[in-house]
Amino acid sequence: MKIKSNEFRVKPGEQVKLKGYPTRVEPFFKSKKQYEKFLEKQVEEISKLQRLHYASGRYAVLLIFQGMDAAGKDGVIRHVMSGINPQSCQVFSFKEPSMEELKHDFLWRTTKCLPERGRIGIFNRSYYEEVLIVRVHPEILKGQGLPDESLNLTTIWDERYRSIVDLEEHLYRNGTRVMKFFLHLSKDEQRERFIQRIDDPDKNWKFSIADTDERKYWDKYMDAFEFCLNETSTQHAPWYIIPADDKENARLIVSHIVLDAFNELKMAYPETTAKHRQELLQVREQLLKTD
Repeated sequence: MKIKSNEFRVKPGEQVKLKGYPTRVEPFFKSKKQYEKFLEKQVEEISKLQRLHYASGRYAVLLIFQGMDAAGKDGVIRHVMSGINPQSCQVFSFKEPSMEELKHDFLWRTTKCLPERGRIGIFNRSYYEEVLIVRVHPEILKGQGLPDESLNLTTIWDERYRSIVDLEEHLYRNGTRVMKFFLHLSKDEQRERFIQRIDDPDKNWKFSIADTDERKYWDKYMDAFEFCLNETSTQHAPWYIIPADDKENARLIVSHIVLDAFNELKMAYPETTAKHRQELLQVREQLLKTD
């Protein structure tokens, strides 16, 4: 399997035009069985590195997933992180802000959910909603309780991009590694997935009438994603554009990128001091003498 993480990475300063990015690429597997084998191997490797990550306690890792409805965010998280010890992983899904959250700045509700060093944090949607859905529906701003001087639509988006980049640079300086995945789904594939959710009674709960209403704004969402990717993909907190029409392929690509990122971290198991080692050997002797 020859996946190159950099092929999907948005370089700093790159001017993204999503129409030029595929939503489907040649599969990295030849059969369902081979796909399962590849994914199982990568998940196992991620799990091993996560145990080392947890033990070393030097870094935190934050994975952010964004995409249109039915892009496969839940499935990627479920499959790629399936081998991770739940004690070392935290998953948060951010929907419409609560009244308490609206009383704070737009970064507050996600900042308080950031992972500790030694853990993986996963955001299913994130603070990026504030420059995506809110940009497509700027009327939402009126319900956020912001002062009038903060509601200038000619400057607010650039200001929010700057706040996000500043936050992510701060996190990097303090040991948090941020990876951001945009699951790039085609409009036709979204329609097919919506129909599947309607046709399968077990998936009806996943479907909302509001989801189809948002399809009317597809082009505006693509514009919002382009602005976001262009302004907030940095060296220390890159965006990856993942072709998402093929769910299995998308999971392999994401797992490979996560694995590469873990391999770049300088991690080691804590060293045992000579004194502690001697104490352990004494305890071992005591255990051998007991029933």
